[in-house]
Amino acid sequence: MLSINMYMPRISLYKPERGNDYTFLDRQITEMFTVGGTDVNVHKYIGTDDGETVKDHTQIQDLLFLENRDRKYDEDIYTIRGIYNVQDIDFDLSAFGLFLTNDTLFLTVPINSSVKTIGRKIMSGDVIELPHLKDEYAENDYAIALKRFYVVEEVSRAAEGFSQTWYPHLYRLKLKQIVDSQEYKDILDLPMNEESPGDGTLRDLLSSYEKEMQINQAVIDEAEAEAPLSGYETGHYYTLDDASINPTDDPNPEAASVVKEGYQGYLTGNGLPPSGENFGHGISFPTNATDGDYFLRTDFMPNRLFRYDGTRWVKQEDNVRMTLTNTDTRNTQKTSFINNTATSEIGGEQVPERQGLSQAIKDQTRPKADN
Repeated sequence: MLSINMYMPRISLYKPERGNDYTFLDRQITEMFTVGGTDVNVHKYIGTDDGETVKDHTQIQDLLFLENRDRKYDEDIYTIRGIYNVQDIDFDLSAFGLFLTNDTLFLTVPINSSVKTIGRKIMSGDVIELPHLKDEYAENDYAIALKRFYVVEEVSRAAEGFSQTWYPHLYRLKLKQIVDSQEYKDILDLPMNEESPGDGTLRDLLSSYEKEMQINQAVIDEAEAEAPLSGYETGHYYTLDDASINPTDDPNPEAASVVKEGYQGYLTGNGLPPSGENFGHGISFPTNATDGDYFLRTDFMPNRLFRYDGTRWVKQEDNVRMTLTNTDTRNTQKTSFINNTATSEIGGEQVPERQGLSQAIKDQTRPKADN
């Protein structure tokens, strides 16, 4: 009797190879993005070029800081389809300051169609433009709609993109809005209006740099008006009478003269005599001084005010109340010593003065190893 053993094939949705099932599902998923997705314009990152060294998108420009600062982007713009969850962008006032929350977008794109369109998979550094987010009613000086650009920070496989065959079909992109920085110079130098390139660049339309600088300058101007000098302002206080500052046995009140201001504190010295008395200034004391004269020595740093008591010049105070404006020349130890950029020649070698002579002498006198 002839016996025939018949074996049924094992039922499994997963196959070691991507067969017709995978291709069918991928086409259906891509079609869903075509029907329900939105256009996504991709500015393809192609590498860096600092004028001396050119590197492609697989290399890092600065290995020390792990940065790609001088990024270059493809002149062609690639359009694919994507889907993301639209959400409100809220301000977080729970901490000190004003912070934005929910300002990160997570965009989902088909893997195969995006790779076929761009020529490679989407990577960190690519810039995404969402045309449907243009703002036609923005309060600006241009009759051009504000565009929205995002940079890709991370790329991963979306969990919802795995089909029954256990193969992924979708990429999940983490996006952040770009800012006016060196990395995106190639993007921001593009014309804001393609039909009229001479009207300006995207930087003129999108950058907040000028407004931020104007706000910063307004804050500085207000601060200088309210507090023009460093230290404590004691001029608005009541002034002690002369007798309480410099008591005398003479019953005549005019015999008492003001020696010092009645208020002492941190950075209160302004180099001016009390009660608005007259004073001289220069780099050497006068020879015909009388008792009670004031003199400001301008060769001291900071300038020092002295009072003549009949036999000697007595120090009163230093002019430590300096202007806080960075554009002014401040004759203080902070600008000439701590921030000293000058160099000196020690032992035939140019060394920075802020290094200190003691350290330089140690370096010169340290025994050197024999070659």
